[in-house]
Amino acid sequence: MTTPLFLLRCVQLGLSVADLDLLSIGLINDIYAESINDGCNYATLATQDDYDRF
Repeated sequence: MTTPLFLLRCVQLGLSVADLDLLSIGLINDIYAESINDGCNYATLATQDDYDRF
């Protein structure tokens, strides 16, 4: 990953320069990957009963 791409991801996530002192590069990449999944619609969602049986 290049520096410009990293900074673009930070801007897309709404992170400030002060936030970068508190977060690692890996954590920012994880947050970005999860933000892409936010719009995903799943066919079924787990209920509490599903978790209890697990």
